[in-house]
Amino acid sequence: MPGSRVSTSGRGSAAARTPRRRRPTVAELLATRTRPLFSFEFFPPKDETQQRQLWTAVRELESLGPDFVSVTYGASGSTRDRTITATEAIAQHTTMRSVAHLTCASQSRDQLRQVIGSYAAAGVHHVLAIRGDMPGGPTVPWQAHPEGLDNATELVALVRELGDFCVGVGAFPDPHPEHKDPDLDARLLVDKARAGASFAITQLFFTPQTYFSLVDRVRALGCDIPIIPGVMPITNVRQVTRFAELSGAALPAEVTQRVQEVADDPDQVRRVGIELGTELSQALLDGGAPGLHFYTQNRSRATREIYARLHQERRPA
Repeated sequence: MPGSRVSTSGRGSAAARTPRRRRPTVAELLATRTRPLFSFEFFPPKDETQQRQLWTAVRELESLGPDFVSVTYGASGSTRDRTITATEAIAQHTTMRSVAHLTCASQSRDQLRQVIGSYAAAGVHHVLAIRGDMPGGPTVPWQAHPEGLDNATELVALVRELGDFCVGVGAFPDPHPEHKDPDLDARLLVDKARAGASFAITQLFFTPQTYFSLVDRVRALGCDIPIIPGVMPITNVRQVTRFAELSGAALPAEVTQRVQEVADDPDQVRRVGIELGTELSQALLDGGAPGLHFYTQNRSRATREIYARLHQERRPA
């Protein structure tokens, strides 16, 4: 496979035996949209219990007709294999457009080519290309694989070189915890767009203005790449605090205060979390965000409730 161009026709796969009419890419949906796009993210299951939980969430959220879904991609080999398996299964056994995650952390160029080939064979035409973090999290100093890539910009170029993929990338409303430089984050996003990325999805954040400030910084550099905000519904105080620490997202005092006031009651935490998620999502849409990408944590209830509230509020009188 090294040096070859990967076909995304699905030849020899189930997709080839049952041809599907070509659907618009995410980039095309963003360019021609008449409404906000909605998408959901899952994580790969570790065991049978998590497998059932994943597919329950997949089927419940599939009924909402999302524009695309994705599965997170870890730094370790076992996690990567589970991600590929889940992504391929969603692409082949649901009606949803599947966006494959891919990171260049701890992988050689040949390994990356093999993963891209696996996605192509499964009929997956979208890749979210991100640098990824080292095992241990984003605060661990980055170290490229000896036979790998140095950054996400190079990964975008590799994916585009190997096939007719629509490529998305990550973005940081709050400064990336490694450099803590918002202007650098904007410049890196522009570099990825110039390398061939068609859209971006942000890390989770909690204040609308952090998203709009990122968009302003990128637009000031002359780049018009669509940036979809990522939203994580708060359903567990400890969990959301952990994810905020890993991503570098700032937890505003207002958010922590509202959640801490009901921290002893899980049902009330969920209620407040849904209120906060709805308020954030509505502010983003009102400000012109092209869509919303929900980090579901393989659970559908909170995401479905926020989705329902948004559509109720946006329904014409």
